[in-house]
Amino acid sequence: MPGIDGMLTKKQIQLLDFIQKRMARDGVPPSFDEMKEALDLRSKSGIHRLVTALEERGFIRRLPHRARALEIVRLPDALLGAAEMKGGFTPRVISNTRPPRPRGAIAIADSPAVELPLMGRIAAGVPIEAISEVSHHVAVPGTMLSGREHHYALEVQGDSMIEAGINDGDVVVIREQDTAENGDIIVALVDGHEATLKRYRRRGGMIALEAANPAYETRILPEESVRIQGRLVGLIRSY
Repeated sequence: MPGIDGMLTKKQIQLLDFIQKRMARDGVPPSFDEMKEALDLRSKSGIHRLVTALEERGFIRRLPHRARALEIVRLPDALLGAAEMKGGFTPRVISNTRPPRPRGAIAIADSPAVELPLMGRIAAGVPIEAISEVSHHVAVPGTMLSGREHHYALEVQGDSMIEAGINDGDVVVIREQDTAENGDIIVALVDGHEATLKRYRRRGGMIALEAANPAYETRILPEESVRIQGRLVGLIRSY
């Protein structure tokens, strides 16, 4: 059955309208979780299909290697000059973009705290410059740490690990080590100057650094280009 405007379905137009309104309000497009809630869909796979369809029809463009990498190219007649969509649809704009507190999360006050150095920001998206020197210290629950190994903290920048439950602005706790098992989430130093947080896979003599967001491609690098600087052991989120 042909969609509205002869090209788009009702859901595609609803999603385009929601993206447009959120970009006008915040200056950045919404996350896939926010799109899912706004359109009342059960899973993000439906959003991925809608975004792909809008991209194929030339209404939006995905920008490679950028967080929340969407931009609107053009709008259909149903949205041009209209404040509301046909059919009276109003997206449920989520004012608080943080997800609810995860099940099993503990408050820092519930466990004796340990001070860890916050070593700056780590990219969960496009790699940024290597980890900087200590900016300050953060308190983390002692139960998050293991043995006598050295630990440090990093602030996450980007959304490439959102499907692993790691969001932009979270603080991750890292145990310093130079080895990893397949599937571990690690701090990787690429070519000596780019630090990034990704899932680790070894493929023969190559290393795959996998994102947990379909908007980002897996990076396949020679083993000698990747140095493991630590493994994720915990996460701190403010509400």
